[in-house]
Amino acid sequence: MKLIVGLGNPGPRYADTRHNVGFRVITQLAKEHNIKVTGSLGPAIVGEGQIGGQPVLLLQPTTFMNRSGPAVTYAMRQRQIALEDILLIYDDLDLPLGKIRLRATGSSGGHNGMRSVIAALGTQEFARLRVGIGRSNQSDVIDYVLEPFSREEIPIIMQVVETASEAVAVWVSHGIAQAASQFNGL
Repeated sequence: MKLIVGLGNPGPRYADTRHNVGFRVITQLAKEHNIKVTGSLGPAIVGEGQIGGQPVLLLQPTTFMNRSGPAVTYAMRQRQIALEDILLIYDDLDLPLGKIRLRATGSSGGHNGMRSVIAALGTQEFARLRVGIGRSNQSDVIDYVLEPFSREEIPIIMQVVETASEAVAVWVSHGIAQAASQFNGL
């Protein structure tokens, strides 16, 4: 089974913010593959189904972003999922709006959600899909990531969420190298 985790903050206040792009990709995957993400597993909302004939568990932590790690480790233990079968999806300030990057491993890059997951897992050796939200001229990064997308940005983010969903499907079927080769740079 593959564990696909979208990072974000719970609740309607954060639903349309830049920081919740990971949740948006999970919602898109659920829609495209007819998976109901309504169950619970520890501190997370989950849905089980298949992508490309492979069993998957879609997960959205119900904790705030900077405490995402325990939800990931709980799901891994409960479902006996190996580290190489995990993909984390999250927003990235250092990528231009609308770009994605897949990597097999890496640091948190200053992202608090990833920092929490790395600390909880005790390693950074897991796949990730970063979704570019661009960087603002604002001095306060926290305010920026917790803002909704502008009217001009919405079509771009809708398209990149669809592209990210396609990349996840390739990762499930063919692995991180194939997905990165096909989607990095788009």
